[in-house]
Amino acid sequence: MPLSQQLPLIGVEQPSILAFSDIRLRLQEQAPVCRILTPAGDEGWLVTRHAEVKALLQDHRLGRSHKDPQNAPRFFRNPMLDMLVTSDDVETERRAHENKRVLYTKSFAARKVLDRRSRVEAIAHATLDGIIAAGPTADLHESYSMEYSQQALCDMVGVPAEDRRRLLAMMDTVGDTDRQHAESGMDALFGYAAELGAKRRDEPGDDVISRFIDSGLTDEEIGLHTVTLLFTGLSGLASHLDFGVLLFLRNPDQLALAMADPNVMVRAVDEVMRATIGSPVLPRYASEDIEIGGVTIAEGDLVMLDFSLANHDARAFEEPSRFDVTRTPNPHFTFGHGMRHCTGAPLVRIILAVAYTALFSRLPSLRLAVPEAELESHPGGRLAGGLARFPVTW
Repeated sequence: MPLSQQLPLIGVEQPSILAFSDIRLRLQEQAPVCRILTPAGDEGWLVTRHAEVKALLQDHRLGRSHKDPQNAPRFFRNPMLDMLVTSDDVETERRAHENKRVLYTKSFAARKVLDRRSRVEAIAHATLDGIIAAGPTADLHESYSMEYSQQALCDMVGVPAEDRRRLLAMMDTVGDTDRQHAESGMDALFGYAAELGAKRRDEPGDDVISRFIDSGLTDEEIGLHTVTLLFTGLSGLASHLDFGVLLFLRNPDQLALAMADPNVMVRAVDEVMRATIGSPVLPRYASEDIEIGGVTIAEGDLVMLDFSLANHDARAFEEPSRFDVTRTPNPHFTFGHGMRHCTGAPLVRIILAVAYTALFSRLPSLRLAVPEAELESHPGGRLAGGLARFPVTW
């Protein structure tokens, strides 16, 4: 039997909400770095423990560079993920990454994000106004997690209200799990996003696209960065909004602590980021042989850093299965680490803190409208996570 047929297959499915598959838990117990088979049918390495994930996030030999991008092994085949793989040499990739970090840091500076908090709060309350008026039941995923995330992030980025529905519909096409269908929408999506950059030049504002323009980017570059930010931002925000609400409903004592103190709510957002369980999908490659965790990762090998497993590693976290909004320190990897730390973290923290605070302030009796066992993970679309449906009542 070929080796690939004997390797454990690591997919994107979960056995139940906020739970790991048995195979992922077994691999973490077995070794920090394990050989796997991906849903794309390729072989790769899964990094399962906190110490090794941290070491590799700081290792310049691991990145998006591959000598043969077209034939590089994949975890999941999608044109947006394929765009992450580059044929640039390691030094060129490093410089490009540093330049992007500088650009994004300017655009998502904590002070600039804080200055727009009132706008985010207004969006949250306007969204809740509609939900309450149509209540007393709702699908929280569609009516709040998705709607609020879309409007808040698009407002921050600078996508005009009249353009959001069309842009998001295009993103749904490109995020489709059907590769041919996804690829058919690429040109239209990036072309439309570039048009948004051109329009913004005539009407600049206090938003990310305007700051991209100030940095000297072309319309095409603005389109690329805008789509990338929306893809990564929307999938994470909707997922963490859904699962954060569910974690609070499961743990009313922790909800009470967070709602009583804004500083605790800030820490609660990080605990939601740690406790939420997702699948590793971002491809990384070894630019040269790397020895770690008792194995040798060969040049060109696919490496998947399992942030969720690392975030639940008992070697790094006391009682990792417990949801604790006062957890300090909380060295989770959902925002990455070191040179790979997410520059949009201040934005995510504010959008989520506002979302939870507004929701439970307006609807203190919020509760599930169905047994939790009936909840299912979202099947996809914009590479999104979260729940397929989130029926609630109040």
